[in-house]
Amino acid sequence: MTGSNRPSWHEALAGYARPCVWRGVFEVATSLVPYLALCVVMYFMLGVSPVVTVALAIPTAGFLVRVFVVFHDCAHGSLFASKRANARVGTILGLLVLSPFRRWRHDHAVHHATSGDLDRRGVGDIVTLTVAEYQARSRRGRLAYRAIRHPLVMFGLGPVFAMIVGPRIVARGARPRMRNSVLATDAVLVVIVGALCWLIGWEDFLVVWAPAALLAGSVGIWLFYVQHQFEDAYWQSGAKWSYEDAALRGSSYLKLPKLLQFFTGNIGLHHVHHLNARIPNYNLQRDPQLQPAARSRVKRDLRRRADADSVGRATRGHAQALG
Repeated sequence: MTGSNRPSWHEALAGYARPCVWRGVFEVATSLVPYLALCVVMYFMLGVSPVVTVALAIPTAGFLVRVFVVFHDCAHGSLFASKRANARVGTILGLLVLSPFRRWRHDHAVHHATSGDLDRRGVGDIVTLTVAEYQARSRRGRLAYRAIRHPLVMFGLGPVFAMIVGPRIVARGARPRMRNSVLATDAVLVVIVGALCWLIGWEDFLVVWAPAALLAGSVGIWLFYVQHQFEDAYWQSGAKWSYEDAALRGSSYLKLPKLLQFFTGNIGLHHVHHLNARIPNYNLQRDPQLQPAARSRVKRDLRRRADADSVGRATRGHAQALG
């Protein structure tokens, strides 16, 4: 993307990056409240019908995904105009998705700043290798790479690691603020989970919490995967990397039914989100002309650059060839 095109994108999207207090409150109310209410209903249904209890895990998972999207908006500082409000609400919602807000906010900001950059892979994204890198690995290394991308591992074990194990780990050499964010979240979660297990028993707690949480985690991993892993996805290195190109050509547009758009907070318009992460989820599709214009721009850009991007050709189809 040339420098002359950049102001037009910024001007076109700037008007949507204005949070509204009442809409922010509405987003919290239509995610947090239904999720907690359904958890209570599931608990009381345990003694009535286990089948109904398990069935309720599906809508409960949907609202937990929505909780995560609102948490995600807080991390971008886009849900409310107030930085303090975003931090406080994000910290509370982070307890429901088991993520330390401050550390997750940092890692996700790195993801946005490095998406599609071959030289800066590894933070907040799925491990991705070029064909040459894959072939240079040992047999065991290639097997491990393919195993990580297998659906049973990614969507079965993935939520356990992404939600339960990963967020509990403090990286060696982490800055004090990041370390404290993780440790404080872990401490509060121990108190909350311990109290719930004491009140209703650990078996009932797991039956109510685990199915919806793991299903929501699987949906989240799937969304994140298809948002950046697809044929002809943008990859560049060094000075050739462009933030705008990475947003438009390295982030997908996932067209979902209205109900799924509600649960996922319009995050299917991921190319628009990566162009300007300060746009709250409720504004991503506010203008009916916004997504067709962006989609048309992507198609024109892909046709113009398809033969020029040698690194893109080297990594093209890696998912089909390797996994």
